[in-house]
Amino acid sequence: MFTRNFDGLVLKNELKGIELVKEDDLHYYIKAGAGENWHQFVMYCIERNFAGLENLSLIPGCLGASPMQNIGAYGVEIKDVFESLEAYHIRDKKIVQFSVNDCEFGYRESVFKRKHKGQFVILNVIYRLRKQPVYNTSYGAIEQELEKLQVRELSIKAISQAVINIRSSKLPDPVVIGNAGSFFKNPEIPVSKFEELKKIYPNIPGYPVNKDMTKVAAGWMIEQCGWKGYREGDAGVHAKQALVLVNYGNAKGQDIYILSGKIIESVESKFGVTLEREVNII
Repeated sequence: MFTRNFDGLVLKNELKGIELVKEDDLHYYIKAGAGENWHQFVMYCIERNFAGLENLSLIPGCLGASPMQNIGAYGVEIKDVFESLEAYHIRDKKIVQFSVNDCEFGYRESVFKRKHKGQFVILNVIYRLRKQPVYNTSYGAIEQELEKLQVRELSIKAISQAVINIRSSKLPDPVVIGNAGSFFKNPEIPVSKFEELKKIYPNIPGYPVNKDMTKVAAGWMIEQCGWKGYREGDAGVHAKQALVLVNYGNAKGQDIYILSGKIIESVESKFGVTLEREVNII
């Protein structure tokens, strides 16, 4: 997100192309250019019964951003299906290959957001997709949506449609209302802290990360602080999903940034939890 005029050159990556580079008994290995539209790529894979990306349907953006951000939704992250990528080192002017370990994936994190930030341009990514689907329907409202759709036989196409319906019902279309998707990360806090909060707020949503940490829903906390649907000029919080900050037309990046700071302060004051912005701030 730009908070001021950028003194430099902005290049848009439009490297295209999708190909099956190899397969084995269990997997297809699909290579795609970083400039491919993400959702269109997911649909391409679903049409060919390449399984693993269905829960990541309708995420806006380009394919090259998927490993940079380790994008995730409804119980699936890129690291679960990632094989490798090629990236161009800007200073050394050479192409470098990254394995899953090289990328050091974390929750909405990779080396491209921290250690190697601003050093590489991602060129293409190879995904390892399953021949036999392993369905993930336990996260969010997928099972309820599948019931609404009267799905009799589970398939990756059905799960994709359920995810599309859910996202469409509560998330703003960036073509219609300017937004960067989820603006804040869901914070991970010690289990002891979560148990303290649960005594005060019995309905606080939490998801175990490991035996020591619990992930709490940032959107829920923001909503409890009264921000859902809030608007300050053309900067606001989406009326259906408090995790998404929106630009109704003429808000500047600095306006959105200031609003996000107010939200962080209020959540910290009420819950003692510090939210972290998910977007890059420039």
